[in-house]
Amino acid sequence: MKELRQLDLNLLKALDALLDERHVTRAAGRLGVTQPAMSAMLGRLRETFSDPLFARTGRGIVPTSRALELAVPLKQVLAGAAALLQPAVFEPATATASMTIAATDYALRAVAVPFIAALKAKAPHVRLALIPVDDRQVHGQLERGEVDLALVTPDGLAPDLHARHLFDEHYVCALRAGHPAIRGNRRLTLKRFCELDHALVSYSGGSFRGITDETLDRLGMHREVTVSVKSFIVVPDVLRATDMVAVLPSRLVTDVDGLVVCAPPLEIPGFTKMAVWHERSHHDPAQRWLRSLLFETSQGNTKRRPLKPA
Repeated sequence: MKELRQLDLNLLKALDALLDERHVTRAAGRLGVTQPAMSAMLGRLRETFSDPLFARTGRGIVPTSRALELAVPLKQVLAGAAALLQPAVFEPATATASMTIAATDYALRAVAVPFIAALKAKAPHVRLALIPVDDRQVHGQLERGEVDLALVTPDGLAPDLHARHLFDEHYVCALRAGHPAIRGNRRLTLKRFCELDHALVSYSGGSFRGITDETLDRLGMHREVTVSVKSFIVVPDVLRATDMVAVLPSRLVTDVDGLVVCAPPLEIPGFTKMAVWHERSHHDPAQRWLRSLLFETSQGNTKRRPLKPA
């Protein structure tokens, strides 16, 4: 039995030319080789397929039954081999690719929501899976292809990952519309800020301290945090239903009904959001197009809006 390793792609191209031209010299000219070289390749083809393949006539050569049987599958093999060398083409309107993004719920609202809106308009059949990000597992997930893209902060970013800066985020104070602390455009002073009842988002869950408290410590000040939640999703509802205040990333509460935002009365360090992905998907046409769309849509809300004075 013949083995695949014995097959030479150049021999298949020679056989295809011989079948089309039915003449050794013309087939040689088509491939840019000499007539003796083409005759030598025909000899190797006969040995490979254990068949004469062609019989000589006064006007050239005629294929045997075996050669005619090979003609159609031969064209298919050569076309498939040629396709391997061509760059894949991604057509958004008809594509059925899939993408998995790992992110915090904040990043999902800030980045994924506008991305999905654009995606549905341009590539309606692409499937998108959004999953929680776990900093301890995300590198392995990217490496194994379980996640295509992760939205993270640059802290501890693995050097072997591709990364793209998306935006720099800043914090604002969010309160319900009509809150007595800001009614009549009263200034939210640092003293008043500390007197208010605060809600806090704890990424690890259960903590009543955050970056704001660390900043207050350096000022010798203290605030009272009485509600701690792990997800941003519930915070707007809590604020609308109470007289609590929360220090939140600006993108989370921009244009949220029933809430107003103002600048904090102290300098609270913001953070940077990055998109990271693995080399395994770096050159994939579908992933490249999807990443480009995400980068574009994530830039749509980067400008700071004027806030009430603190």
